[in-house]
Amino acid sequence: MGILNKLFGKKEKDNGLAQISNEVNASVLAVLPENIYESANLELQDIIAPSALKIESKSINLGDKIARTFFIISYPRFLTDNWFSPIINLDKIFDVSIFVHPIDTSLVLRQFQKKVAEVQSQISVRVSKGMVRDPMLDAAFENLEGLRDNLMQAQEKMFDVGVYITIYADSDLELFKIENEIKSILESKLIYIKPALFQQEDGFKSIIPIGTDLLNVHQKLNSEPLSSVFPFVSVDLTSDKGILYGLNRHNSSLIIFDRFSLENYNSVTFAKSGAGKSYATKLEILRSLMFDVDIIVIDPEREYEYLSEAVGGRYFNISLSSDHHINPFDLPIPREDETAEDVLRSNIINLVGLFRLMLGGLTPEEDTLVDRAIAETYAIKDITPESDFSNIEPPLLSDFEMVLAGMEGSDSVVQRLIKYTKGSWAAFLNKPSNVDINKKFIVFSIRDMEDELKPVAMYIVMHYIWNAIRKNLKKRLLVVDEAWWMMKSEDTASFLYSMAKRGRKYYLGLATITQDAADFMKSTYGVPIITNSSIQLLLKQSPSTIDILQKTFNLTDEEKYLLLESSVGEGIFFAGLKHVAIKVIASYTEDQIITSDPSQLLSIKKAKEELEASEVGK
Repeated sequence: MGILNKLFGKKEKDNGLAQISNEVNASVLAVLPENIYESANLELQDIIAPSALKIESKSINLGDKIARTFFIISYPRFLTDNWFSPIINLDKIFDVSIFVHPIDTSLVLRQFQKKVAEVQSQISVRVSKGMVRDPMLDAAFENLEGLRDNLMQAQEKMFDVGVYITIYADSDLELFKIENEIKSILESKLIYIKPALFQQEDGFKSIIPIGTDLLNVHQKLNSEPLSSVFPFVSVDLTSDKGILYGLNRHNSSLIIFDRFSLENYNSVTFAKSGAGKSYATKLEILRSLMFDVDIIVIDPEREYEYLSEAVGGRYFNISLSSDHHINPFDLPIPREDETAEDVLRSNIINLVGLFRLMLGGLTPEEDTLVDRAIAETYAIKDITPESDFSNIEPPLLSDFEMVLAGMEGSDSVVQRLIKYTKGSWAAFLNKPSNVDINKKFIVFSIRDMEDELKPVAMYIVMHYIWNAIRKNLKKRLLVVDEAWWMMKSEDTASFLYSMAKRGRKYYLGLATITQDAADFMKSTYGVPIITNSSIQLLLKQSPSTIDILQKTFNLTDEEKYLLLESSVGEGIFFAGLKHVAIKVIASYTEDQIITSDPSQLLSIKKAKEELEASEVGK
């Protein structure tokens, strides 16, 4: 108090104390939690900024990460294509900025004229003194002359080019290892880099995507070597059209591909249960629909029902108690390049295969008997190779049974057939078709079908789809989930293989998905289906099947362990002769539509019920 009196006097003292008191009260109020909460103004920079920042001479501490920026200081005489690819494809966290500043050609030509004169003068001096020719000077003179000619003819341009690389690590030791790895790669190509000593802040600002070159460390390059710096010449699968399949795990580039641009449009997907195979397939379906592709799905687990509702598709539940029926005796209308006789013959062959499957196999005699009975069944409905298939009423399974019963030696076949015509399974097959697939997205669910009948149901549905596809030419994708069901039987596997081979003619892509790679490969048609598929997707695998896949796909040991250790939605994507490590990604909206996670589905169902309840309350 005495000090205040001396400094300010009495009146000033009172004012000073009041001011201090007010400041203290304001400080106390400011730190109260409710005041902090009310006055908080969260902005974008608060979210993306690191928790702390420390700038040092050779690095920057960004929260828990350490960053170091380098610049290229020297290039060799010649730059080869893809010299930057080993850096781009490093499995490390780093950023690259490339600044290209055009130089006025007239200014460059004046500088070249002086430089050419200097080099020519040095060569002349050495000649006048009788000295041995200097190869370095001769090469420099030739290069300068050639480049000057190209500049004058506008075949080349000159640029100031700055290439900056910022690496990130969790510790100084890790940073040192990454630095040495990058240096060794570049120095093997006679390209040298240096850290931005005491310029790390400028280097970091030059790296972030704001387009500001604060380092200004440039090397002069003409057009041809500059083109070799193009950063996207890397191990990727990016095309100028198609859909996004995922991210390249190696360099974070986008995997964009159009299956209909390949030699065939088929794909196979192998993954263990829960690895994300159906998720990846539904994501492809959702994105393909935007590109005017018709999608047909055979769904063994009722996983595609919500997706069909979301996109306005059509969902058919194929079961013994279902109202949806497919008559296997239906005949498609012949195309312009087909005759009625060809269609009838093909359908009879497919029906013989169906009856082998339904009846548990046929002897050679029974096979011949069934073939003849099918032809006669069509004949009693006046369906012959000369008929107009657009105005026919196809027979039913009961008609076939009646014809077969009148043939000698057919007792065994008829007895096995009765359960499909008069027994508990009659409702499934012995009725006219009432399924219309005239929609962009169609799903056939066979989850509620008895396991014994699932291969039969898949065969009948696929045969019906095949007949519908042949009617008109459209871009279509047929998805067969859990295809190992079809690989159990020789006839169903053979039919699936024939669709894989013949689908391209009808603009059809076949997507085969299975979690049981061992059963799929056991079939004689397993490997041929894979070889007739231009796209293969391998997601997380189990140890019991990885050796089979490694042999089939010629995987390296590193790729084998990658598949064993991958997370959900991660694996290897093959397209033609290329393959990359993939991570399947989806937006929030896509994820809500396609997810198969029970916890997410429960949350969505609960939210839907709450919304409906609130609407009823209103």
